Amino acid sequence: MNDTLDPKLRSWVESAHDPATEFPIQNLPFGVFRRAGSDEAPRVGVAIGDQILDLCACLAEGLLEDVREGPAAIACAAPSLNVLMSLGRAHATALRAGVSRVLRAGGAPTRYDRERAERILVPMADAELFLPADVGDYTDFYASVFHATNVGRLFRPDQPLLPNYKWVPIGYHGRASSIVRSGTPVRRPHGQTKRPDDERPTFGPTRQLDYELELGFYIGAGTSLGQRLAIDDAESHLFGVSLVNDWSARDVQSWEYQPLGPFLAKSFATTVSPWVVTLDALEPFRRAAFARPEGDPAPLPHLVSVVDQARGAFDVTLEVWLSTARMRDAGLDPCRVSHGSFADMYWTPAQLVTHHTSNGCNLRPGDLLASGTVSGPEPSSRGCLLELTTRGAEPLSLPGGETRAFLDDGDEVILRGYCEAEGAVRIGLGECRGLVVG
Repeated sequence: MNDTLDPKLRSWVESAHDPATEFPIQNLPFGVFRRAGSDEAPRVGVAIGDQILDLCACLAEGLLEDVREGPAAIACAAPSLNVLMSLGRAHATALRAGVSRVLRAGGAPTRYDRERAERILVPMADAELFLPADVGDYTDFYASVFHATNVGRLFRPDQPLLPNYKWVPIGYHGRASSIVRSGTPVRRPHGQTKRPDDERPTFGPTRQLDYELELGFYIGAGTSLGQRLAIDDAESHLFGVSLVNDWSARDVQSWEYQPLGPFLAKSFATTVSPWVVTLDALEPFRRAAFARPEGDPAPLPHLVSVVDQARGAFDVTLEVWLSTARMRDAGLDPCRVSHGSFADMYWTPAQLVTHHTSNGCNLRPGDLLASGTVSGPEPSSRGCLLELTTRGAEPLSLPGGETRAFLDDGDEVILRGYCEAEGAVRIGLGECRGLVVG
């Protein structure tokens, strides 16, 4: 905890005090932007209220004095966050602290003139946002025991969880090339499917398109090949979090996933939100690790520590909202279809990172580790349609009289996330949007 998280902190950017803002001065997430319609080079910015603080402009104005001669200053001009991520947590923390000082009420711009303030701010409405990082590798975990149990029960009623689940974090290597930024249309994929009564499989568009509500963790400083991280060192290699929608074609998945796991049913698109909320900003929202039920095995020694068990989870509320073409035509707002907490995950982020490196696998700056579908113990907290509709048997009822077992063309899925805690200012993760097109 440090003074950047002080709930009494105020900014000279008025919109940072709007009760509805996700980006108060206590948040300060990083992203990559340029002015919409311009040929400017993409560069690093920080979200504050409804504005983006242009870090290159700050440096040109003589601000950010503590970092302008260091490597973090060079990182501000990069077209992705990878350079900043590669410097490690200490540099990102120092840059975030410098940004906080610039934005505080009575800070540097207001000591001079309003025009200077306008030169370092770009309204979000006038900006084009990019993928925050060049993702070289993408790993998708399966860290929610509630999701794993719900899905397992649909396919294996007598043994929902496989024997290894409570011993080892389950994951697979995903496709980095099809990671797209929020707002990118998602084309309905084609694939090979086989219904139980069909004599042979067929090829065509998926009939069971689904979303998955996930939280993604970006790797900061990398590791070398053969290096194994101790669990108490794992978080020092995490830069921050974004929302992730790991789109899935369930009918394709059910036919192809055995014996090697997910493939084309997942690789057609993964949507990520544009802002990366740092672990520094998440400090007030730490929680104890998920309390394993009596009888569950304790993690193996390399996956457990006193510190991680005491404060290794994060209480991030995650929501799924759905808007259909008919709802938009009727002027209806998106409806919330589920909400849950990341604190319900069976494995902590540090355990996921530790396990990832336990065989000597190297991690690189900008690598993305997704949590897997975030589901909780209540039906309302189920993070995908496969769970919510019991594999399509119990369709959702939507405003205007529509129902959904799986997604139709014209449906827009909107993921949202935020953190709240007593004595802390509420912060948000922004939105992760994707419109399904045929």
